[in-house]
Amino acid sequence: MPRIDNQRFYQNAIKRYGCTARGLNWNSKGSQHIRFEVIYELLMPYLQHSSVIDAGCGFGDFYLFLKQKGTVPQHYMGYDVLLEALFVAQKRTKQHCVKCDILNDRLELADFYVASGSMNILSREETFIFIRRCFEMCNQGFIFNLLRGEEREGHFNYFLPEEIEAYVSDFAYEVQMYEGYMEGDFTVFLRKEGV
Repeated sequence: MPRIDNQRFYQNAIKRYGCTARGLNWNSKGSQHIRFEVIYELLMPYLQHSSVIDAGCGFGDFYLFLKQKGTVPQHYMGYDVLLEALFVAQKRTKQHCVKCDILNDRLELADFYVASGSMNILSREETFIFIRRCFEMCNQGFIFNLLRGEEREGHFNYFLPEEIEAYVSDFAYEVQMYEGYMEGDFTVFLRKEGV
């Protein structure tokens, strides 16, 4: 069962803050970009010759971040459940952005899936489903970040890195954890064999 109503959570933030990082419930554009930087560093060696699906693309900010860096994927697609966000993402990025519920809808195959903040309000069970489904649909790897901490009540979803490592141990060929770039956050790179 979901922690909170995903649609309402983001729609209320968009009404309050508009089409900004705060409108997607990020603390700030700066914290959003710190997370993007970690994902970018991991993707950079593969980026120009790869297809990337941004699972939970919001307003397309990750694609715009990559564009600002001067390196975009050969093929990009953004998924989100919020039509308001997708409309903005499509307009800003000029890329293919589609309504897709990662937990339930058919997913496209891509070299890489990325998810930044996309699982922060899911239940633990939904988070595990999200991770497995994205990993199953990538050819090379899945990079995502999560909030770090002990499980607790409230809107947000917290994990310890070792919990994720234990969960993915039966299906990921290689697991890399990245911490220390920002308090209360960690990034995971799940690789397929041969990457």
